[in-house]
Amino acid sequence: MTTENLELAKSCFQIGTTAFENGQYREAVESLEKASTLLGKNSRFAGEIEIWLVNAYEAAGRSEEAINLCQQLSRHPHYEIRQQAKRLVYILKAPKLNRPKEWMTEIPDFGIVSDNKSKILVTSQPKKSTSKPKPLEREYIDLSTVNTKDNNFVWVGLISVGLTIFYLVWLSF
Repeated sequence: MTTENLELAKSCFQIGTTAFENGQYREAVESLEKASTLLGKNSRFAGEIEIWLVNAYEAAGRSEEAINLCQQLSRHPHYEIRQQAKRLVYILKAPKLNRPKEWMTEIPDFGIVSDNKSKILVTSQPKKSTSKPKPLEREYIDLSTVNTKDNNFVWVGLISVGLTIFYLVWLSF
């Protein structure tokens, strides 16, 4: 492995992780696959790249590839990579839960919206309403019903703060 390949792999890894974090999973898969091919399979950095690649595969809807790669990584020479891969295999093979439709919020796809701004109608003047707006009614509070008795909360708070400061000063000696 040359330093040129390592630098290129680091660059592809950075691009891939940024794309993944921005929800661009196809681009993340492409960049992480390229970074993975540039490095030897047994290095710790290569294992880290492939763990990210497993997550990108799963996010891109390529679950079988994610599971296969994760099973390969469970035999990786570095302990941390092996442990992460074993945890991920367990998660990826877990049965999918069915969520009721009312639990989900549907996000509209704005990719199909045309960029043609000439089709957008903008009115410069607001439409006039035929009904008159209701005047705001003020709510008056009878001050004789408000409890204004001192409950000593301020003193309890000040004593608590003083004791805390005293304790911290005492600990510093």
